[in-house]
Amino acid sequence: MNLELKKAIDQISKDKGLDRDMLIDTLEDAVRISVERKYGDDLDVEVRYNDETGDLEVYQFKIVVDEVEDPIREINIEEARTHDPSVQCDDEMGFRLKVEDLGRIAAQSAKQVIIQRMRDAEQEIIYQEYCDRVGEIVSGIIQRRDKGGWVVNLGRTEALLPREEQIPREHYKRGERVQALIIEVRKEGRGPQVIISRAHRDYMAALFRREIPEVDDGTVQVMGVARDPGSRAKVAVLSRERDVDPVGACVGVRGSRIQNIVQELHGERVDIVVWSQDVSTYARNALAPAVISRITVNEAENLLEVTVPDDQLTSAIGRKGQNVKLAAKLLGWKIDIFTETRYNEANAIGRGLEQVANVAELSVETLLAAGFNTLARLRDASDEELAEKLLLSPSRVADLKSAVNFLLPAEEPAASDSLAGAEEAVEPEDAPEKDA
Repeated sequence: MNLELKKAIDQISKDKGLDRDMLIDTLEDAVRISVERKYGDDLDVEVRYNDETGDLEVYQFKIVVDEVEDPIREINIEEARTHDPSVQCDDEMGFRLKVEDLGRIAAQSAKQVIIQRMRDAEQEIIYQEYCDRVGEIVSGIIQRRDKGGWVVNLGRTEALLPREEQIPREHYKRGERVQALIIEVRKEGRGPQVIISRAHRDYMAALFRREIPEVDDGTVQVMGVARDPGSRAKVAVLSRERDVDPVGACVGVRGSRIQNIVQELHGERVDIVVWSQDVSTYARNALAPAVISRITVNEAENLLEVTVPDDQLTSAIGRKGQNVKLAAKLLGWKIDIFTETRYNEANAIGRGLEQVANVAELSVETLLAAGFNTLARLRDASDEELAEKLLLSPSRVADLKSAVNFLLPAEEPAASDSLAGAEEAVEPEDAPEKDA
């Protein structure tokens, strides 16, 4: 009995976490390849592992014939009957070969095949294991710097933290423990390549699931995340139960829950936004702390025109445009922000042009295409210019001019001009009398 082989199979299966039947199949394939290398591919062999004795049994099969043409694959019936008197032509007979007779080179080849198959099987197990863990937070030890980023030891395998997946201005040291999110697992020749990230928006969502029980059990749902890694993030949440405040659940008592997330991200500010199906309400929440006066929704262009009080413009836009940029990313809409002053001016001009266009039986687009984008521009244009560019009759030009003058009266003379005129018209009281 070959108990050593049996113990080796059991030990490898236990230590490497490999399936025992797979190991036995690998061993049988390796021995079969070695036999074929020594005796040729034409040899019909079968390898079996005897689990009771722990022996590898190798059998060569030959077909019984009257006249032998291929000695490797055929056996004469008379010789066959010396082994089995009941054998007939076309029967197949098996003869056991001694594994010991394979020789040193064949045994070495078998060993190499076994090692390679075991390595492939182990890598496949690791690949499948980490494929199932994509989207999960893992913890590892910083090993070394690679040309693509930092290599992190996860225990069973190594992961790569690429430069683009690192939080800006975050520094790592060898031997330091780091947490990150598995975002991809690639199959490569040297083994599975696990890609991890600390800058990915899903890392923020995963931290919320880990730190906030209501998110983990689905009571509070994370609806969207927008991040400027290392600086600021906005997270949209929604409560599935009326009695649960989603913001309060995420913040925790005295901010304990959100503070754990902020510390893990080394001070990255996190704004928690209440999600709403109504895009206007959602936008108001996303642009907080800025106060919003009104929001115009342009679905055709996927655009939100947001008006804020003049003193709220800086708050709405944020430092370097960060607040509005993150809000736009969170909503998935483009956002244009106007002050109340600019909005009122633009609307006044727009309404005036529309009224003038109606009087002249034109469209506003026609006025704009001809270069008349303000009432002042129409007022200052000559009748000839209006007639030529807008293709209007003299009477229609007169109607247009009347409408413009009604909506935009001529500018009053400057105060200094009025005063000068008055001085010329009124003589001083002590002026000498003119000669008759």
